[in-house]
Amino acid sequence: MPELIAQGADPKNHWRCPLTGGRPVVIGRATTEWAIPWDRYASRAHAEIIWNTDRLRVRRLPDAHNPVFFRGEELDTFEVRAGECFAIGDTAFTLIVEGSSSSSDSRPVLQERAVNPDDLKKLPFRDAPRQLDVLRRLPSVISSAADDNDLSVQLVTLLLAGILRADVIALVVLDPETNGDKKPRTVTTLHWEARRFEGTDFQPSRRLVQEAVARQQRTVLHVWAAPRNPTSGGEATFTMQGDLDWAFCTPVRGESCPGWALYVAGGVTGDLATSVAAPLTENELSDDLKFAELTADVLGSLRQVRKLQRDQARLNQFFSPTVQKVLTTAEPEAVLRPRETDVTVIFCDLRGFSHTVETEAVAGHLLEILERVSQALGVMTQQILGHEGVVADFLGDAALGFWGWPLADPGMVRQACLAAIGIRQYYESHTNQVGDPLAGFRVGIGIATGRAVAGRIGPNEQAKVTVFGPVVNLAARLESMTKQLHVPILIDEQTARVVRQMGTSEARVRRLAKVRPYGLETPLVVSELLPPESADGLSNADLAHYERALDAFLAGDWNTSFEALHQVSPRDRGKDILTGCIIANNHIPPAGWNGVIELGQK
Repeated sequence: MPELIAQGADPKNHWRCPLTGGRPVVIGRATTEWAIPWDRYASRAHAEIIWNTDRLRVRRLPDAHNPVFFRGEELDTFEVRAGECFAIGDTAFTLIVEGSSSSSDSRPVLQERAVNPDDLKKLPFRDAPRQLDVLRRLPSVISSAADDNDLSVQLVTLLLAGILRADVIALVVLDPETNGDKKPRTVTTLHWEARRFEGTDFQPSRRLVQEAVARQQRTVLHVWAAPRNPTSGGEATFTMQGDLDWAFCTPVRGESCPGWALYVAGGVTGDLATSVAAPLTENELSDDLKFAELTADVLGSLRQVRKLQRDQARLNQFFSPTVQKVLTTAEPEAVLRPRETDVTVIFCDLRGFSHTVETEAVAGHLLEILERVSQALGVMTQQILGHEGVVADFLGDAALGFWGWPLADPGMVRQACLAAIGIRQYYESHTNQVGDPLAGFRVGIGIATGRAVAGRIGPNEQAKVTVFGPVVNLAARLESMTKQLHVPILIDEQTARVVRQMGTSEARVRRLAKVRPYGLETPLVVSELLPPESADGLSNADLAHYERALDAFLAGDWNTSFEALHQVSPRDRGKDILTGCIIANNHIPPAGWNGVIELGQK
């Protein structure tokens, strides 16, 4: 049923009357029915109202001395919809319609009180054992919740057990302001539960939530004007199962809960309006206010801890334990700040991926291939982090890692090379195993050492740690060249010099060729990184034969080079680059030979 609420400047001056369709009613200071005798600015008969289906038509009478205001304008005639207000003098009139979304915001506030959290802390709990038992269960509720929806359901149920005076409790969120827009912000109810409530769709007061969360940033209590029929002459009566007569909203503070608040509402027992104005020590709701405040503090703190744990878990995906230790003992912003430094960069690319995707897509197994690729990238990540490196990025089916930041590392080349060898050996031991997630996959790796800028870049919402500079491009180019040179790992000259000093028990290196990559002017001496000597790989004798073959090739003595290449194991694909060049040129070096092999594609 539609109703009109009148509220004067004094909270005691109010009434609420039902509207009947088609029947005109006169509002004024001395009318027989809907009088507002408290307002000296109202004429004896000021305005006529008529309810028509879904709106209220208002007409200022000719003898009225003062205007009628609607939507900030002086109007003689206008139509009011559910939830809207108009004013005569100091009296505001609000139209409410059952089933509309106006909720408690359409009701005049009889009392408003903002509560100081420090004052609540001084008060003891009157029912401490029960309420503290409820609080004791709060950490397990937060830690066990699968998501925010699950948390809101468990939390509201828990709060009902702690606040017995409440008829309805909700966990709400005040949506953020956008682009400086000053329009009323939206309130989203994550979950609500009722102990005594007749409605099927509880809607909290947006005005109260905005006052508590956005303006006051502390608990705010509202007591709404009591409904009274002016024709009955009776005093105001509160109902336990009609409109809720009071509510308070307690913000949940902390960056992990932006706009969150606990909303508690109920009906009046006794003269709550008087109690609200009384000191907290005499307030009927002081226990409930204190409990809600403490719950909000615990909720905000524990969610912040969970956020930090999630952030730490994300860091674990990119930083080695050594770097993580530095981050916990120093200021993260200073540690992660971008700076120029010497680094060793590794670029790992998955081979066999495109063919597998095409095959699995036809069979409808894309989720399975995604899981396989995730495991393949996981191998790269584990080796990089396990050798004290930093994972900078994932580029499709490739991973980028580096060493030398945030701490200078004199052993960065060694660590990068050991990681690359670990990746190669893992793939080689699994690629031929039927049913293995890595079956059919191979890997190409490029490693380069040089100067770069490394650090945390981007806004907080999308920040990431990365590295950029020519050395990164070189590592990527070396990885791409492994396809043309038929070897798993290629390294630049600066990296190769360090590997030669490591000793063959950890890694070996062989100069592979002097090449000019497609699109580059400067030739490169590229080397292959090899694991220690083993029965199923290239022997040290093979490497010695290849070294002799390369020296002869560079010097233009291709016959000697060709003979030496034949003494290298036939299983070696790395010698193809020299063998192919010699055969393509009929064993005769081109005119002006300078030892450089031109690579025809990127």
